[in-house]
Amino acid sequence: MHAFDVLGDPVRRRILELLSGGGHSSGEICAVIQEEFGISQPAVSQHLKVLRDNGFASVRPEGTRRLYAIDPAPLREVDGWLEQFRRFWSQPLDALATEVARGRRESRGAAGSRAPGEG
Repeated sequence: MHAFDVLGDPVRRRILELLSGGGHSSGEICAVIQEEFGISQPAVSQHLKVLRDNGFASVRPEGTRRLYAIDPAPLREVDGWLEQFRRFWSQPLDALATEVARGRRESRGAAGSRAPGEG
């Protein structure tokens, strides 16, 4: 399965968001996903399997629990592919940052030029 096929599913993206904050047990993941998406535990388990089988998540047993964590390698590959498109949004964002900084400088300058008792 291609990385974007894996990431194209909103349930799998949400699971990765959960895992980005640190490892979680399958039970914790199931509880959140069932609440948010209204799907069954077997359906959540299938999404976890897809993430595992495609290298996006790793799992390790801890007693009776299975703990899931993000494996960053496939995400780095996606980021590498996106690099060719980054120019479409990074230059406008750089320009926006420049305008915001200019506005801050101008507002500080205007505040400093007020006469005593104004403002």
